Amino acid sequence: MSFWKNLFTSNTKKNEAVGKLAWIGVDMHNHVLPGIDDGSPDIDQSLTLVQGLKELGIHRCISTPHVMHGVHDNTPTTIQDAHAKLKKAITDRGIKFDLQYSAEYMVDDQLETLIQSKNLCPLPNRHILIEMSYLAESRALFQTIKDIQEKGYQPILAHPERYNYYHQNFKVYKEIKDAGCLLQLNLLAVSRYYGEHVKSIALTLIKSGMYDLVGTDMHHEKHLRALKMVATKYDTFDLLKDNPIKNATIFEDSQKLAI
Repeated sequence: MSFWKNLFTSNTKKNEAVGKLAWIGVDMHNHVLPGIDDGSPDIDQSLTLVQGLKELGIHRCISTPHVMHGVHDNTPTTIQDAHAKLKKAITDRGIKFDLQYSAEYMVDDQLETLIQSKNLCPLPNRHILIEMSYLAESRALFQTIKDIQEKGYQPILAHPERYNYYHQNFKVYKEIKDAGCLLQLNLLAVSRYYGEHVKSIALTLIKSGMYDLVGTDMHHEKHLRALKMVATKYDTFDLLKDNPIKNATIFEDSQKLAI
């Protein structure tokens, strides 16, 4: 039975998710750091999420807390501090897990200043993860992509399938790619977790071979449960086989973030 047929059938069993996402290599978008944004509130929850990633077959992740002016005013220092706390807890528990850190930057009025001052917390090999509001398009997106590139970084747009204002203007996704920005899929989007319209756009982007990276964007245990269901129900590796997914290779040369 093909993946596309499986998308519309329900034949899930408990524990079938174990190891199913190992093909990803590294989860490069999640919110597992404790008490720093709208993700994990504390160390205990963070450890639960880390163990959940391990169960899915992911043994390395780069946590990406939000940097959003006036909402989540994180800096490289606040992120590093939260990372150190979780890293210590992982070590103290004897958990074998490679935890690194970066950030997810909202395209807002503050981001231009951060880019120009290079006060950023990038992914390995000089990649920058950016996002927009779900409510309204940022008119600064293409300028932001250009500014990031001019500073020697590679921009990645998080979860493009979730920007509803692009759903009726599919050509904009190609324009973003043509501008040199990579696209990252939220794995939950292949289900109906974010709604039918998001799923439809995600599958269209997948069929068009538009995605470069995948991430869990995991914030809490509800996300973890949903990810296990997706991993059980869908052959995500087969689904994305015609997309140039780079998770397992793009960060492999760097075990430490270059800030």
